[in-house]
Amino acid sequence: MNKQEIIYYSDELNDEFSGAEITPRKIDENYKYIHKNIIWNTIAFLLQNILSVPIKYLYAKMKLKIKYVGKEKYKPYKKQGYFIYGNHTQIFADTFITSNGNYPHKNYFIVNPENVSMKYLGNVVEMLGAIPIPGNKEAMKNFLDVIKLRIKQGNSITIFPEAHIWPYYTKIRPFKNVSFKYPVQLDVPAFCVTNTYQSYGKNNDKVRLVSYIDGPFFPDEECNTMKEKQQNLRDKVYNQMVERSKMSNVEVIKYVKK
Repeated sequence: MNKQEIIYYSDELNDEFSGAEITPRKIDENYKYIHKNIIWNTIAFLLQNILSVPIKYLYAKMKLKIKYVGKEKYKPYKKQGYFIYGNHTQIFADTFITSNGNYPHKNYFIVNPENVSMKYLGNVVEMLGAIPIPGNKEAMKNFLDVIKLRIKQGNSITIFPEAHIWPYYTKIRPFKNVSFKYPVQLDVPAFCVTNTYQSYGKNNDKVRLVSYIDGPFFPDEECNTMKEKQQNLRDKVYNQMVERSKMSNVEVIKYVKK
């Protein structure tokens, strides 16, 4: 392993360490969440389901030495839609770690507007399944419509509730319950994927990403209101991710609070 990098942080909820400086485009009521153009959809299908697959697989295998634990938990739900919650610790690979884990189930992912704001590449990210967070109330309806549609079509949708990227972070940052309203409202399962970093090799001098898949999670029947169900589901996912994060046994990057 190389010399350990140190990152100093002050706010676990809002600090961002992706290193990207992109001016976000405005995601308003004119943003096209659902494309009906046959050429666009054909290219998107080929890119997401065929052309990008070997690239994503090889990167995860060669660069991250990834290992999945628990992929069989998806199998009973392979013909229906569900949500996946993951910790946000890879700048590039987070966009496909969950997709690789439940392939050939088609996976979409909710992203910040910056992810679809890069010239030319923004379209590619959209075609790969990105659903950007809306910037106003008018766009919110379209955002919710596409979420409902993708789940109805039997796809999965990945959400990173931590919202900000902390590369190689080995703990779970506190996150809000707002994104857990989607599986509650649509009455579908929620899974979580916890990416951990573990040493391996003859002298334990190498690092690999071990991705734990857990679920399905549903809110307790005793919860009466939507808010209670939302919080209950959030707590179940959060607690499971915290437990799984304890499997990390190496810090590639050390995070120190200022």
